[in-house]
Formats: sequence, C-alpha cells, structure tokens
Amino acid sequence: MKSYHSLTGVREDLTKGIITCRSLTEQYIDTIRKKSNLNAFLDVYEEYALLKADEVDRKLANGTAGRLAGMVVGIKDVLCLKGFPLSAGSKILEGFESQFTGTAIQRLIDEDAIIIGRQNCDEFAMGSSNENSAYGPSLNEADTSRVPGGSSGGSAVAVQADLCLVSLGSDTGGSVRQPAAFCGVVGLKPTYSRISRYGLIAYASSFDSIGIISKSVEDAALVLEIIAGPDDYDSTVSFRPVPAYSQNLGFEGKARIGYLRTALESEGVSEEIRENTQAILEDLKNDGHTVEAFDFPLMDYILPAYYILTTAEASSNLSRYDGVKFGYRSSQSHDLESMYKKTRSEGFGDEVKRRIMLGTFVLSAGFYDAYYTKAQKVRRLIKEETEKILSKYDFLIIPTTPTTAFKLGENTADPISMYLADVFTVQANLSGIPAISIPNGKDSQGLPIGLQILTRPFEEQNLLAFSRVLLEKKLNYA
Repeated sequence: MKSYHSLTGVREDLTKGIITCRSLTEQYIDTIRKKSNLNAFLDVYEEYALLKADEVDRKLANGTAGRLAGMVVGIKDVLCLKGFPLSAGSKILEGFESQFTGTAIQRLIDEDAIIIGRQNCDEFAMGSSNENSAYGPSLNEADTSRVPGGSSGGSAVAVQADLCLVSLGSDTGGSVRQPAAFCGVVGLKPTYSRISRYGLIAYASSFDSIGIISKSVEDAALVLEIIAGPDDYDSTVSFRPVPAYSQNLGFEGKARIGYLRTALESEGVSEEIRENTQAILEDLKNDGHTVEAFDFPLMDYILPAYYILTTAEASSNLSRYDGVKFGYRSSQSHDLESMYKKTRSEGFGDEVKRRIMLGTFVLSAGFYDAYYTKAQKVRRLIKEETEKILSKYDFLIIPTTPTTAFKLGENTADPISMYLADVFTVQANLSGIPAISIPNGKDSQGLPIGLQILTRPFEEQNLLAFSRVLLEKKLNYA
C-alpha cells in the first residue's frame, strides 16, 4: 500500500478519488495481516472499522465529515472502547470487555477517525521494551531482533510499519516518547491534565498522560487539538482553553535553548546519539538561536524518586484486580484468601508483581516516611528546579534515550539496566511538563535516533511549532 506521512496526504487522495475510506481501511487491515510477525495488534476491529469507513465516505460525499475523516487510528491496550476487549497486556483482565468509551477515544470518533484495533503493550504499561506483555513482545520493524521500546511499543510499531496513521498511547515515564524514538516516529506527551484520563487504565495516576504517536507533527497537533480539554468525568483535567494547535505551526523568532550537559558527556550515552544531538545544536546556533548548556543537580534522584512514587501508586491502583469483580479468577482457589493470592499470583506477570511489591513496601508502616514521603519532597524539588531552568530557556533539548533500540532479552535479567532506558524521559512526568520526541537520523546499524524537546506547562503550541521547524530542517522522517 501507499505509505502516508500525514492526514493531509490522505485527504488529497480522498479528494481526487484515488482512494476511499473503505479502501484505505482495507489496505491497513491487509498490511496488519502481512506484518503479523511484528505482533503490534492484539485485536483488529475489522467489521467495526469498515462500517465506520463507509459512514465517513458518505459524510465526505455530502460535506458533513469531521476533521479526522480518513485518519485510521490504533489504540493502546489500556484505552477503553465500549464493547471491545481490554486487557492492559495482562492475563488478569482475560475476557474483560470495556463497559464505556474513554473521553479521548470518543472525541476521535466524533470527528470521524476510524479506530482499527487495540495495540500490544507492556503489562499495565509497566516496561521499557514491550517484553512484559502477556501476549509476547512487539518487534521493531527496523530490526526485528530488537525491541520497539515500551510501554507503548505496539503503538509505535504500528505507525512505523504503516499499520495505521496515528496511535494513541500512554506516557507515565516515557512510554510514548521512548518507543517513538526507537521506531523513528513522533511521540508527544502533553502537559499533565491537558487530556482527560477517563477511560485510561491507571498505572500511576499522578504521572499518567495519554500521548500521541504519529509520523508528522501536523497530525500530532490536530489530534491533540481534538482530544484535549475539560471533561466532567475527570476531576484532574485542566479547564484551560485548547488552542488551535494545527493552525499555528509556524515558529517565528529566535529561541533560547538549553541542553543537558551530562547527556552529551556521559559514557552511558552512545557516541552516535551524542553526535546527532550535537549536530542539531550546531544547526540551531548557526540559525541564530541561543544555545547553552545547563546542569541539573538533581539528576541522580530522578529515577529513584520516579520508581518509588509510581510503584506506590501502582500498588494502590492495581489492588482492584482480585478475581472478584472482573477478569481472571484462579481455578485453584478453595476460599476467599486463596482466591485473592492465587488469582493475583497467576494473573500478573513478574514485572507487575515486582512493582506492586516495591510499592507496597514503600507505603508500609515504618517505611512510608523514609521512602514515599521523602520521594514526594524530592519530586517537588525536581519540579521547582525544572521550572527554574525553563524560566531561562524556551526549550530544553535532551536525547530521548541513551542508546538506540536494544536486542530482545538483552536487559530482561537486569531490571536496573531496563529502568535506565527511561533516564531522560521521566523528568517530564515528574514535573508534569510537555515533551516530544522527534526523529533525529539513524545510527550506523540503521536504527532510529530520537531527539527530545521539553518546554513549560501548557506551551504545546510552541513545542509543536518548534519541532516542526526542526523536522523540516533535518528531513529525518523515517
């Protein structure tokens, strides 16, 4: 099939009569079948998607189609669509169907997006490689012996491999941006509270954000414009007005840009990622932007604070999966206590159990103040220091990941090595600020490299516009 880079290209071909929404959807479904080895989709909603495509074709014919007509979207297996299975990549939700449709998904549907299926992910969005899924890992199309990143690995692969035009994922510590970097696509995490979390399975509620994976900044901007904004079903969502992001993607003037000094000096960052990041910074300097190094004195505390707090929240959020109300129930239980224990032991995977136990420990009597309370104080310091730096700079530039995609199984025996894959992404979640990963070339093995850009809360407009400028300049689309 023809590889579409943005909705603009799709709409042009729809207008010319080269394709219809039905034929386009059929092409995507056929491609998903042909590339089933990538294991990006857990379910393809073939009948549902084709019926929606026919409906959108009729609307296009009579001039009543919504702004996303022609956009085929995949959704991460943590987002609710009424009447369809939802498992969060876990055995413990075996047989469960969504009882309602989440706000972000409903807003896509209302603007005539075509939802094509649910995508593979790390169990309960806990992971950096997509190897924690109960349904096996997704594979990186750039090299199928390597991971696509996580936890939204299937969502990134789907966009990378032309299985859909856009994916919705979730980002708790980099789970949209890291796989976007590994797969050579765009991954946007908006400001915390910019998008309603109603209909998103919770991992760590004060960190979770719905994010957007696409091939173009234009599509990310349009989708954000549609799904962002107030929602009566989410008391934490922001009531700030939603700008017309897609209509204002021109960036004018010169920016003040800070880059993390340690990211370009650390031995843990691959040489080729350093070189590509430095090349971008040199280009920006030559264009007249102010580019300066900054130090982040709390860098060593970012990952510990993140994992203490997210595991604590996960311990609380995942207590509802007990075999009583929905999903999997162990057949080996003989009383209530054994049902709880066996259901959770059999239903959750190793990584989820590890995080639940860590979280339960840091919340326990005698350790609450030593770990959880202290981590909350550190989070506040990290947020304040980040805001202080952003008061001086318009944008911060950091590599999205310290390495390109690693091999399947390479880090599974060492959780610390796996957690370090998030070292540059978790700061945005701790601080609640928006961040985006855009393609920044490839390494000598042909593996994509990502560049991360961060900015002040609710300044997605400038972030998207600046990212578009960089992408147009570098011409590094996959």
